[in-house]
Amino acid sequence: MNRMYHAILGMAALLLAQGVQAQNVPKKMYLKVAGGYFFSVSPGQFPDVGPYPPRDIRNTVNPATGAVTEVFERVLTGSYGEGLRGGLTVGYNINKHIAIEGTFNYFHSQENLMTRNVSVFEGLNKDAARIESDGHVNAIDFAPSLVLSPGYEKFNPYVRFGFVVPLWGKLIIETEAMRMSRPAGVPLPAGTMVKTDISRTEEIKPNPTFGFQGAMGFNYNVSRRIDIFAEAEYRNVPVRSKEKEVTKYSETNNVVNVQSGDVLQQLPGRGIDDLSHAERYTTYVTVLDENSNTPTGSTGAQTNYKNDNAPANDLKSYINIGGLGLNAGVRIKF
Repeated sequence: MNRMYHAILGMAALLLAQGVQAQNVPKKMYLKVAGGYFFSVSPGQFPDVGPYPPRDIRNTVNPATGAVTEVFERVLTGSYGEGLRGGLTVGYNINKHIAIEGTFNYFHSQENLMTRNVSVFEGLNKDAARIESDGHVNAIDFAPSLVLSPGYEKFNPYVRFGFVVPLWGKLIIETEAMRMSRPAGVPLPAGTMVKTDISRTEEIKPNPTFGFQGAMGFNYNVSRRIDIFAEAEYRNVPVRSKEKEVTKYSETNNVVNVQSGDVLQQLPGRGIDDLSHAERYTTYVTVLDENSNTPTGSTGAQTNYKNDNAPANDLKSYINIGGLGLNAGVRIKF
């Protein structure tokens, strides 16, 4: 990453030296439309999904005793900087060598597996419990830049560097979960259990932040008003969580035959309006202490908090939506 910055600065000095003898041209506005794909350059460990760490875990469960044996575990790593990006840029040529640009970008990251925990009944080859969460980022940012070039007419290389100011964004986590259980106080026929299925979507909003970006590329003149361009761009945009909201929630409970999976009886479930305020909303903090609104236990699939009528508290998490990408598009001169 430091090499990328040094290369950009070195190319900037070279371009200015090459173009120092050229004459200034009248100031001109231009519009750029671009699309590209970014790749992760600094993958890290994903944040927790509630009480579940970023792990892929496989267990076996003894159906008679309930004893759990772990048979597989791996850490889940990756980055939210990989994905598709589209941008619209307004530029202004100060002279033949220097321009300023302002770009609005929309970014949609690839989906990442954030946690998976599967438990299987020994000898039955049936799931006893399963939870899997996938997350992706949608974001809009504004990127002001300074552009330096030698000012060649046909093929004009350039360097661009500046800031990234996120304007809007969210991390969307979709979770599918299943659990087989024998709840206390619920009479069940022999060979049956209660199967609970949960589908949940939560959105994490970030704190205000800013990052850095730099690019090396070229403009190729096609006509008096049209150029095409391509560039390699590096971005570093760290983001920390601010608050979370569960936006979709569905919970069903059925008495099922463990062997066949047939549903014998439907039990009451829950929807999003049945969640407590603490289950639905979370405020992220840097420290958890005795005054934090944390879980105290559970009743079935419901999580109980110290204060169910206030937002829950959880530790802040950090992700990076930067990366190394390739952009290409059209520049229209006015």
